[in-house]
Amino acid sequence: MKYRKDRNGNDISLLGYGCMRFSRKGGVIDIDKAEKEILKAYEAGVNYFDTAYIYPGSEAALGTILTRNKIRDKVNIATKLPQYLIRSRQSAEKYFLEELERLQTDRIDYYLMHMLTDIRAWENLVNIGIRDWIDEKKQNGQIRNIGFSFHGNTDMFLTILNAYDWDFCQIQYNYMDETSQAGRRGLQAAYEKGIPVIIMEPLRGGKLVDLLPAEAKRLIAGTAYSPAELAFRWLYDQKEVTCVLSGMNSEEMVIENCRVASEAEAGMFTEKEFALIEEIKRLIGASLKIGCTGCAYCMPCPQGVDIPLTFRCWNEMYTESKWSGRFEYAQAVGLRRKSSFPTQCIACGRCEKHCPQHLPIISALKDANRELRPLPYRVVTALARKFILK
Repeated sequence: MKYRKDRNGNDISLLGYGCMRFSRKGGVIDIDKAEKEILKAYEAGVNYFDTAYIYPGSEAALGTILTRNKIRDKVNIATKLPQYLIRSRQSAEKYFLEELERLQTDRIDYYLMHMLTDIRAWENLVNIGIRDWIDEKKQNGQIRNIGFSFHGNTDMFLTILNAYDWDFCQIQYNYMDETSQAGRRGLQAAYEKGIPVIIMEPLRGGKLVDLLPAEAKRLIAGTAYSPAELAFRWLYDQKEVTCVLSGMNSEEMVIENCRVASEAEAGMFTEKEFALIEEIKRLIGASLKIGCTGCAYCMPCPQGVDIPLTFRCWNEMYTESKWSGRFEYAQAVGLRRKSSFPTQCIACGRCEKHCPQHLPIISALKDANRELRPLPYRVVTALARKFILK
């Protein structure tokens, strides 16, 4: 296993274990199966295990496995404060103590503010005293490193990144998200500040394996790599990446992913492999609804519409699935404090004047809004906004 460093010089395994997708049996986590897989990863050198308060049964299962195998002190636990449920410093304490109990531990090695999509979410936490609470936890050793996980656009990521002296962060990043989400620009900004970056969704939930176009699969079959290995190696090639999470739920997957992480080095990707990635992206893009590259020359919109992210999610409906695109849009745009919906467009035309692709942005926004936000989604998003952004 290869390792990269956190801010304090501690080793983090290049491959991290994402504990959201443990196998289930009868609706509950199959802890015996999960235990075999976790121990296989541990024996191969994986030392970073990521879970969260809202992953059903995950924290408790991880805590049980680490405790009964007496390896808690030999690994790093990463889990997350459900900040969208927090209304006071006391409630933050309540959730944190519950997580310690579930995990059967006295400390969290890497603790994240879960799913920050808007700077207002962080500001709300600051207003209830979260800074002092974090300082207290770090001083008494209950939290070793503080960070945040993020879904949204690059500019918002940079705003949150610069709002606090974070120890690390976690972003969605893969070769299809190079110019969306936090993107390469966000990754490099964190690296330049000395902030380790943990990668989630390296395969976009398996879609860069299972939903690739047939021609893309054929091209990859002509290499020495599987689709998953190619995607992981693309990430490992970047020195700015600290750790890549994988939701492994078979021993075979653990063995294969550990092999790749033990061989990978930053800067090893060849020009031929970069060209292959670009061709795969082109093939995926052939089914796009609109040829938006995410360059953001159309931004900022005077009315606050997030044009690149709207088109990114609209395209995802056709490259992956309707549910996937709508869910990402509801999460990344629908839960922002300041709304960024296409219905705010007043057809001023500023965006179209600046678009290097000369896209019909105004009319496309109307089509995208209709598909991304059917009535049931609008209702659910409105209810979620009232609850989470209260």
